[in-house]
Amino acid sequence: MSGWIAVAGLGPGADSLVTPEVTEALSQATDVVGYIPYVARVAAREGLVLHPSDNRVELDRARLALDLAAAGRRVVIVSSGDPGVFAMASALFEAVEADGAEADIRILPGITAMLAAAARAGAPLGHDFCAINLSDNLKPFALVEHRLRHAARGDFAMAFYNPRSRSRPEGFSRVLQILREECPPDRLLIFARAVTAADESLRIVTLAEAQPDMADMRTVVLVGNSATRRVGRWVYTPRSAGPV
Repeated sequence: MSGWIAVAGLGPGADSLVTPEVTEALSQATDVVGYIPYVARVAAREGLVLHPSDNRVELDRARLALDLAAAGRRVVIVSSGDPGVFAMASALFEAVEADGAEADIRILPGITAMLAAAARAGAPLGHDFCAINLSDNLKPFALVEHRLRHAARGDFAMAFYNPRSRSRPEGFSRVLQILREECPPDRLLIFARAVTAADESLRIVTLAEAQPDMADMRTVVLVGNSATRRVGRWVYTPRSAGPV
């Protein structure tokens, strides 16, 4: 039996947004590796071994997958959203580079949370935008601030992942402070929590109205650029832009 690894995105939450390609890989898998709540989204079946693990052991998880594939197992590493966006695809290649491992690897894309959130709101990412992971677990907050200020000064729309956790509630307060230093108070923000899940919520506010407790780790925050506007219940960013 020839082993392989597929790194798969399970989408933002709804089963209907898992791609057929990912569903097919899961049907062929002998092992599923991933963070505990993501593995819990995979239905148990005969012949399938589930390997849930904690959120901060990405390299250990990647090495387990490589070892299983080397033994001839068919392994799916699951991430939420898209596996290449702040997720396990990078961790797997980091382990491959560090250990000199070889494997048959496929990366299977998924719908990442910022795109699902943007679709719920309208088209707030309709022009140039960037995504920033606000967690300082893998980088210093000074780098978060540096990138945030430059994105705001460049008038990008922005998508924030991992905005506010119980262990670092002060970080998002600082993010809002930086935005208020760089952007006008009428800048539109979208707080999209648990998009496509049963407890989904969507809140559209101005920067002046935004509060830190509007976000948690299940929230994606979208920030419009200077042209982002509301039309009825929708938010959109025009595709055209004038001279600088």
